[in-house]
Amino acid sequence: MRLISLELESKLRDKGLWPKSWIAWAALYVLALDLLLFALQWLTRRASPAPSASLEGWVVFLSVLAIVLLAIAGYCWLRSQLLWRLRNRLIVTYVFIGVIPVFLLVVISLITLYLFAGQFASFVVTSDIATHLRSMEAANRTIANHLAAQISDGGKLDVETLGRTRPRRPEWTRRQVCAWRRNQPQPVCSGPEGEAGFDFPSFIVGDFRDLVSDHGKLYLRTATVFAAEPESLRVILSDPLDKNFVENIAADLGRIAVYGTESPAADPAASPIAPAQRTDSKLFLPFEDETPREQIFSAGTIPPASNALDRAINLRIPLQVVDWTTGGRRPVGAIAEVDTRSSMLYATLFGARGDYAKGLETILALIAIVFAIFVGLALIVGRKLTLSITSAVDQLYEATKHINRADFSHRITVQSSDQLATLANSFNSMTTSIEKLVQEQKEKQRLEGELAIAQEVQAQLYPKSIAQLESLEVHGFCRPARTVSGDYYDFLALNSGKLMLAVGDISGKGISAALLMATIHSAVHAYSIEDIPVLYEPAATGRSGLMLASELKGREASPAALLTLLNHQLYESTPAAKYATLFLGIYDEATRRLTYANGGHLPPILISENGSSQLLDCGGTVVGLFDNLTFPEATVQLRPGDVLVAYSDGVTEPESDYGEFGEERLIQLVRENRHLPLERITEIVTAAVADWIGDNEQPDDVTLVLARAR
Repeated sequence: MRLISLELESKLRDKGLWPKSWIAWAALYVLALDLLLFALQWLTRRASPAPSASLEGWVVFLSVLAIVLLAIAGYCWLRSQLLWRLRNRLIVTYVFIGVIPVFLLVVISLITLYLFAGQFASFVVTSDIATHLRSMEAANRTIANHLAAQISDGGKLDVETLGRTRPRRPEWTRRQVCAWRRNQPQPVCSGPEGEAGFDFPSFIVGDFRDLVSDHGKLYLRTATVFAAEPESLRVILSDPLDKNFVENIAADLGRIAVYGTESPAADPAASPIAPAQRTDSKLFLPFEDETPREQIFSAGTIPPASNALDRAINLRIPLQVVDWTTGGRRPVGAIAEVDTRSSMLYATLFGARGDYAKGLETILALIAIVFAIFVGLALIVGRKLTLSITSAVDQLYEATKHINRADFSHRITVQSSDQLATLANSFNSMTTSIEKLVQEQKEKQRLEGELAIAQEVQAQLYPKSIAQLESLEVHGFCRPARTVSGDYYDFLALNSGKLMLAVGDISGKGISAALLMATIHSAVHAYSIEDIPVLYEPAATGRSGLMLASELKGREASPAALLTLLNHQLYESTPAAKYATLFLGIYDEATRRLTYANGGHLPPILISENGSSQLLDCGGTVVGLFDNLTFPEATVQLRPGDVLVAYSDGVTEPESDYGEFGEERLIQLVRENRHLPLERITEIVTAAVADWIGDNEQPDDVTLVLARAR
């Protein structure tokens, strides 16, 4: 039993489920006691039907306490699991600092846009009504002026005279014009057939234009008064606010329903009718004063949605109405309910007036206050989480200053159990390894110093001053891929107006290649001297193998013989995996001929004055890999203007996204610039190779040797 409990505890500890705090243990103890009492209560009920009130109360109390303690323990466990990783802390920080404010900003923006869209719909309706009233006022003034002029000329004010002043446009078929001369009680009216006239209200003493309510109907009316004696004149133009009129406004807006000022309830104390509720086949709508209003008419239809975000907008617009009988003004005398969509609203102007606009401002202010509260809370929470991170970073910064002073004994104090604490422990263990890294750095600096010396020594091996012949100019260039190079080139002046050209490439890179390059350099210089101890000239003697100097007395070294001696020496003195490629050529100024032999090197290219090119492809295998080799030899005639190009694979084999640099590109560059100085040609070619490589590391040594006959 003991082993089973220990094994269970070990598994729970591995999964992080074993209680670690006193709250978790207390929650488990309370839960166990609650289950025990619940079981006792169940057994008691089976034994006796009468329940124990005290036992039931303890069960309820312990159940609530267990739930509270488990919730606290669960929160602590979830917090430790979620916030242990630094990444999770940053995520929570960014959520509180960035995501929540952005979310609230988006919400308030959407609410603002919705309210703005509704206000614009209100602006469209009210501005169209106001524009129509101004147009009517101008027309009414024109009619009044015409009537006043006719009366002054002795004319009469009758229906025929009034009818002649009416415009013949289609919209005037629904308008009614009434005129009063002096103080006559009955007006002279001209308008649609069957339309009754109206009285001149006593509250109008001058010009007037507004939306009025007359006998339960809505009209747009304007009045013009000429009070000059003795011919006073009063003219009123009336246009009903009906479905035909509102259709023009609703055409580009949506559905507009107009509700009148009369309540359908017979009893004024009756309860308000719910919005958009039908009663006795009529539609009623209450407003802010909770008075239901009867729908007079509805014009237009709601436009279809243009996309998923094109939401429907519903707005109730209060219309100020003047009572035609008393002249009293009611701010909410009528209601225009607009159903539209945001796709049809294009401006940024609020058109609502009065208290309604102030109400919107209050709503926006409340939303802004709530937004500010949420942003403040987000900043506070984000600051606390950020401090928990930055304090650990500050400790790391202080520790790095100690390390910068070479104080490797400094340690960071660890006080938490999260990922930052693990980072601090890792930093403490890292300081013990710094001394080893310092020693390794010193060793590396020593090796770099030795490489720098080797580079200086190798630089001395390349020809510094070149003995130019009258009929041949030469130039060489080498750019190592590393500190030291494995490529080799040389120019050696021989007796009797002869010049030796050498270009080679050592297998491998680094120090070993540089040492082998120095060996070849020394051997070429040694074997190129006359009367050398050992020579190999099968073409001259018809024999194979090594020959004594006495047998070759007076003979000069040939390229093939030098390659044979170099091959034997490298084979005997270097490991089996080491070898080299080498091109040797001897130019005779007297005959203007170049005699050459090639030991596995890339064939040089001869570009003539007329732009044609040929490969000097006579040659054998690499030098130093096999013993007892013979190398063929060939001769080529150099004419004035011919350019010889010898190079290593670092020139033609670098790759980019378009493939290798290639021999054709090299030939083209030299052919186009063959009349320039050799140094300039070298710069052009090497720059083209560098551009071809781009930002990539130079893969191999770049060596280029140019010779031009003149």
